[in-house]
Amino acid sequence: MEGMVGVKIPPGEDQAEITRSMRDLPPAHYTFKIENFSLLSNSKVDNIESGDFEVGSYKWRLCLHPNGNKKSNGDGHISLYLVFSKANASPIGWEVNVDFKLFVYNQTHDKYLTIQDANGRVRRFHGMKTKLGFDQLLPLTLFNDESKGYLIDDCCIFGAEIFVIKHTSKGECLSLMKQPVNGRFTWRIPNFSALQQISCKSGEFFAGGHKWALVVYPKGNSSEKGKSLSIYLFLEDRETFSSGRTMYAEFTLRMRDQLFGQHFEKKANCHFSNSIKNWGHLEFMSLDELNTPAKGFLVNNTVEVEAEIHFMTVVKELSGGCPIIGVKT
Repeated sequence: MEGMVGVKIPPGEDQAEITRSMRDLPPAHYTFKIENFSLLSNSKVDNIESGDFEVGSYKWRLCLHPNGNKKSNGDGHISLYLVFSKANASPIGWEVNVDFKLFVYNQTHDKYLTIQDANGRVRRFHGMKTKLGFDQLLPLTLFNDESKGYLIDDCCIFGAEIFVIKHTSKGECLSLMKQPVNGRFTWRIPNFSALQQISCKSGEFFAGGHKWALVVYPKGNSSEKGKSLSIYLFLEDRETFSSGRTMYAEFTLRMRDQLFGQHFEKKANCHFSNSIKNWGHLEFMSLDELNTPAKGFLVNNTVEVEAEIHFMTVVKELSGGCPIIGVKT
């Protein structure tokens, strides 16, 4: 049957394994132009190879069988292969995994016939297999027909695009942790009314694999000075984060009612990072409400401030058996 721009799909080829399409963009990595093609096809030359070109730190070649690779079901077709060059320094047991595309330029339509393995199949080059490609790239009857656009003025153009899949052994395991151990921290602050400093920081507490602290502004922070109590949760070990790393947390900030248990609280959430070290509420609660004795928040000039982490992400280096995403309850 007819395919893309006059391409007749070879009847013996397994079309579930190979796809053909047309595109405007030329090959990204290598172009192989052949002039006086008829002299080549009429000669006794079985195949011809391009010079070496480098992609993905390896050297490659294109190998063209102008009359088809008769040893591999290519009779009556153009056969084109990607070759792992002998110029590569290859240790014993080497292998290179590659996803590649080969091209034939249609000069009439100014488009590139793109041939590739279907379903993202990856090819593996190794010591016993250094040449991979397509036995039946195009039927010779179609290729040699100048009206089809692939061979014009005895000139044709092939190409290659190569993506080398390298194993960097880098990765991460993201876990979603609910109610982390020691995720509730209560901080008693005595002599609260006598505090003169602008802000006070608690000691550190350890939850979910990270160090945290609470910070309170007794007389309010920024625009809320003299009006509201300001409270924030600090991530103390954020400097250990790699560039771009964030850690998400959902938490509650609470002022405990020491008389009746009617605590005052507000929820918050934040993507903590190197640049976002704390999050909370500028206008947590009014100073008037805090200082009202009947409310039970300030007892014997002492307040109890609390942070409770409900949910957070935990990231570790990826290791065998670690799920990509898991939930800890």
